[in-house]
Amino acid sequence: MVQFRELDVRQILRDGGMPFQLIMDTFAGLDPDEGLKLRAIFEPVPLIRQLEKRGYSHVAKRLADDDWEIDFVPNKPIQQSEPAIAATEAVWPEPVWNLDLTDLAPPEPMERILSRLETMDDGEVLFALLNREPVFLFNELKARGHEWIGNFDSSGKTYRIMIRTTTGDQNNAGA
Repeated sequence: MVQFRELDVRQILRDGGMPFQLIMDTFAGLDPDEGLKLRAIFEPVPLIRQLEKRGYSHVAKRLADDDWEIDFVPNKPIQQSEPAIAATEAVWPEPVWNLDLTDLAPPEPMERILSRLETMDDGEVLFALLNREPVFLFNELKARGHEWIGNFDSSGKTYRIMIRTTTGDQNNAGA
């Protein structure tokens, strides 16, 4: 039976913070058969995808409009050496590029982000502010193998996204 640690990041998100590193640090500290019960104000789809790649399945429950409970369960016992690797991978470098695209109409923000990503080196991070959730951008990022995390700020009007460039070589090496 899986034991769960609990992590509530709702207030951090409501205050406009980005709890990604806290979440990844918590995962790095889990015991091999331990899961995480995460509370958030939205369903963190990019985080869920990233953790699926690292061997976690999930069950997401919407408790209220801005209250989600996501149980992450390890698919298999984690090898003793994996937490150190996961902790290293969990650290995102500071963004190389910061783009405020809140004044632009679609599809220009997506075009600018994709254009900028093509000039960036593997592993570099781009941070962007948008006036809406970039649902079409997510498919493009996925198709190109990039990683991303994002959420709305505390006002609910500005979407923040961090994108880390990756190549097929890196994906194959990390798989």
